[in-house]
Amino acid sequence: MKMTRNQRFGLITLMLLLIAAYLVTVEPWKKGPSSMQTAMGPGTSPPAITIRWEGLSEGYPMAVTADTVLSYTGFDLGYSDLFEQAAWVAYVLTRREALAGGLERTDDFRPDTSIFTGSADLSDYRGSGFDRGHLAPAGDMTWDMQAMSESFLMSNMSPQLPAFNRGIWRRLEEQVRAWAIEKESIYVITGPVLSNIDSVIGENNVGVPDYYFKVLADLSPPDHSFIAFLLPNTRLTVDLQRFAITVDSLESFTGYDFFASAPDQNVIRWLEARIEPGVWSTQNH
Repeated sequence: MKMTRNQRFGLITLMLLLIAAYLVTVEPWKKGPSSMQTAMGPGTSPPAITIRWEGLSEGYPMAVTADTVLSYTGFDLGYSDLFEQAAWVAYVLTRREALAGGLERTDDFRPDTSIFTGSADLSDYRGSGFDRGHLAPAGDMTWDMQAMSESFLMSNMSPQLPAFNRGIWRRLEEQVRAWAIEKESIYVITGPVLSNIDSVIGENNVGVPDYYFKVLADLSPPDHSFIAFLLPNTRLTVDLQRFAITVDSLESFTGYDFFASAPDQNVIRWLEARIEPGVWSTQNH
């Protein structure tokens, strides 16, 4: 049946009214950053990739595993009383600090008296078959004597198999320093995966993690980018890139929410969902 002009006009008017009613109800212009991220799509860059870092706390991983947060000269850490080690450490490593390299290792391992409930002790590791593995590496603290010394506090140690600690974990730490020199400034978050701990050592029941992670954020404009690494606590001889994942993937595995307090959350979410090809190359390192 052919519609008259008035009927067509009435139908169009009704459709416009329905659309207007939907927009008023949903108010898509008031959607948060998460919705904006979805609307951008995985292959679309935000209009401006700018990150304003006002302090280390903006990158802290949000999780229930850290009972105490403490700040030291070279790093901050969130301590887990249950597993007697840091759930995470966080710091910014600059080109100047990475190139400083003038201080020798102090090797002054000692309990951390800043932990109210008491930290692990050297005796917990003795005869266990595990290294006292640094989370904030001594090699990243060679720019300041106090920073170096504090990196040997037992709160910064985690049980690592010797082949892991002295092998691929050390290679990753060296690679991070190479990236800091190349990129000028990077934010580093490191930690053990404390979920599903089924083994402990020592009288203080120090938890033995099955996995360790690092999250790296390039802070130097204009090429901000993120990358994460998840490595099993075992002997590994393959290339580091085999263990590179997105921050989003690491968040799913650990239950952490990284950079939750940072500004520019739409940009943060976009960066967490991807790894920029070639930006984090391990070639020649």
